[in-house]
Amino acid sequence: MRTAALHNLGCKVNSYETEAMQQLLEEAGYEIVPFHEKADVYIINTCSVTNIADRKSRQMLHRAKKQNPEAVVVAAGCYVQAAAEELKADLAVDVIIGNNKKQDLVPILEEYFKDKSDSSHVIEINETHEYERLSIHKIADHTRAFLKVQDGCNQFCSYCIIPYTRGRVRSRRPEEVVAEVKELAAAGYQEVVLTGIHLSSYGVDFEEGRKETLLSLIRQVHEVDGIRRIRLGSLEPRIITEEFAQALADMPKFCPHFHLSLQSGCDETLKRMNRHYTTQEYEAGCDILRRYFDNPAITTDVIVGFPGETEEEFETTKKFLERIGFYEMHIFKYSRRAGTRADRMPDQIPEQVKTARSEVLLALEKQMSRAYRESFLGRKKTVLLEEKTEIDGREYMIGHTMEYVKAVVPYAENLKNKMAEGVLKEALSDEVLALDESWKVV
Repeated sequence: MRTAALHNLGCKVNSYETEAMQQLLEEAGYEIVPFHEKADVYIINTCSVTNIADRKSRQMLHRAKKQNPEAVVVAAGCYVQAAAEELKADLAVDVIIGNNKKQDLVPILEEYFKDKSDSSHVIEINETHEYERLSIHKIADHTRAFLKVQDGCNQFCSYCIIPYTRGRVRSRRPEEVVAEVKELAAAGYQEVVLTGIHLSSYGVDFEEGRKETLLSLIRQVHEVDGIRRIRLGSLEPRIITEEFAQALADMPKFCPHFHLSLQSGCDETLKRMNRHYTTQEYEAGCDILRRYFDNPAITTDVIVGFPGETEEEFETTKKFLERIGFYEMHIFKYSRRAGTRADRMPDQIPEQVKTARSEVLLALEKQMSRAYRESFLGRKKTVLLEEKTEIDGREYMIGHTMEYVKAVVPYAENLKNKMAEGVLKEALSDEVLALDESWKVV
């Protein structure tokens, strides 16, 4: 029996694909071992979102070869699409598999073991309209399952390489999504998170007569028995309309937790980024969500130090963030990415300026995040319990509310994957609230 080890870099979509590849290997009789152990095959699902991600991908490929020089080292995914020629020449890499070919991992390996001749499997990703058939149907180890329903992006933001590594928008047929959700529910999962590279574009590629939208997909997933919660991955602000918010608010399983990607709170910067909305449209979307949902969690991403970002533009962004009031913000320092328009822009910002701006926003994030969590104190909430944790020497079961706020109950056996309902009475730490003594399993 051959052994295989997998390592994932990058986003939730990559994580899903890595898990699906692991399942393909298990079904083909491979024994899966931890990545730091000696294996016959190492598969690194690479990332190429920044130059740093490229470097990490290369490092992991070389580390694998070092661990076992006799092993077959497989580079898969986005970095392969971005740097296929470079990887073909890399002596640490034996097989390269681009996006949309991961489903063929097992036959590709069999072929390679046979005669070691065919080692490159990369398609012209921008010319394919086919959604790659990968799925997961394993027994629940966690309480929450990520489910990839869409691939590719048509947006072409000026800082982003992803449309070139993932190709155009390709959506998964809703009947396939529903079938996988049913399998996940049967395996014990109670919560699913629908993810994609540009989730808001779900369905735009379907032919007339078979049109679907993200909303129609959510409605179908909502009908699946056993699933008690539905979350969404990152959304484009313009998808938030009265109709969209109203429909979601009418679905009891839907979690009011919205990751609305912003990147900058300044219209001039957004223009240079080639983002397709204004701050006014973004704010209107947040207002709609707050009309239809009671205290929804709104989270976002912000890039500081984008080329040409002046002190005034940064201040405009900061004021905008304060006005919206987010639950969480992921703050990124702009990272140059070869092959993008932003890499060639004048007025690149010095690293120390990026760091200083990042620190200002991280402090703001901490303050807003705490305020949002504390706004739930004294309110009754349901928590999906996930795992055991220790706080100040005491044992608890920790989980999340529908708004993705962490909460705990005292530890007891057999509470994993149970729903606990009670009043949130106190903050045990900066990030965790506790349910009161009268909580019960529902």
